[in-house]
Amino acid sequence: MDDAQKNHLKAYGITYWVLQNGIEVQWLLNYRGGSFLMQGMKDIENECLIRNVSYEIIADVQAQAILTEIAQPDVNMDAMKLEKVPKIAVYAPPNKLPWDDAVMLVLTYAEIPYDQIYDDEIIKGDLSKYDWLHLHHEDFTGQFGKFWSAYQHTAWYKEDVDKQLATANKFGFSKVSELKLFVAKTIKEYVAKGGFLFAMCSATDSYDIALAAENIDICDSPFDGDPMDPSAQSKLDYDRTFAFKDFKISTNPYEYEYSNIDVTLYRKVPKEQDYYTLFDFSAKWDPVPTMLCQNHKNILPGFMGQTTAFNKDLIKSSVLILGENKSANEARYIHGTYGQGFWTYFSGHDPEDFQHLVYDLPTDLNLHPNSPGYRLILNNVLFPAAKKKKQKT
Repeated sequence: MDDAQKNHLKAYGITYWVLQNGIEVQWLLNYRGGSFLMQGMKDIENECLIRNVSYEIIADVQAQAILTEIAQPDVNMDAMKLEKVPKIAVYAPPNKLPWDDAVMLVLTYAEIPYDQIYDDEIIKGDLSKYDWLHLHHEDFTGQFGKFWSAYQHTAWYKEDVDKQLATANKFGFSKVSELKLFVAKTIKEYVAKGGFLFAMCSATDSYDIALAAENIDICDSPFDGDPMDPSAQSKLDYDRTFAFKDFKISTNPYEYEYSNIDVTLYRKVPKEQDYYTLFDFSAKWDPVPTMLCQNHKNILPGFMGQTTAFNKDLIKSSVLILGENKSANEARYIHGTYGQGFWTYFSGHDPEDFQHLVYDLPTDLNLHPNSPGYRLILNNVLFPAAKKKKQKT
């Protein structure tokens, strides 16, 4: 999985396919970019050839020598067993919106199966069926992505509002914000019980804002028909959030922003200087963040979104920063635990499209088979397959 690999993204699909067939895989953390070691079988070779994935056939004695090298205490490597194939769900609306989702794109490209679920399925209790949940570019605050100012007269915006309000009413909620809060709290309980949560772009900060604003009206009249609570800011409870603290919500319905967690509106980082760096963790002592950062590159190009990057000053001290733009005081990739589960937030819309706009065509991943940014997403997909180790203290 170093620069010799022809298709990094589909290699994850091969690994998932091997696990589906009941064959154990060892993830060699920090060895040649985080390579996968598996039993030599003709069916696996054929699948690699079909999917254009590079592989090497090695003798048992060579495999043992690699594992011996990795086990050396002074070497920052480790072997992590992948045993259980994770069942994956993507929280995304059934109606078509004029933008794509990076996770759905890469799961499809890598040929990793997933189920698409939304509010109905979560309220009916279907989350318990899944090991891993991705949050599409959702607005959990009930402000419909704050697209009202620019897109209130478009057919897709009106349809989305109508559908979400109908769902809210169907389940006894008078406002979409109430529906989304219920969904957010249900997801939080899912994580507490051992679920794996991954969110990108606006699903990250809007999720935490919704939790902090429980039972507080932060939606102005264009979104729910009545004014917001004028004291909403002072009533926020940051203890309820996963990642963020002390943030200020945007009270302007015309502003395409939820809060000052995101830095999009005031960052001054030109495209040619927009990079973020992955942290180098100890594979033997910190296997979880090491898995999440496996890559053939450690300096990655930045990319924008409704939530482009997180203001580091507003991140809780308990949160682990996996990737940052230090000079801009931005975090791009963060991780934490809640109860028995794990969550990861990845800012930005599309790792291979610097500024993806509404109505832009989806990224063609056939043009980016070795994308280091998309690899971070797939690290999270395989993370639940790892045999859990007790964290060293």
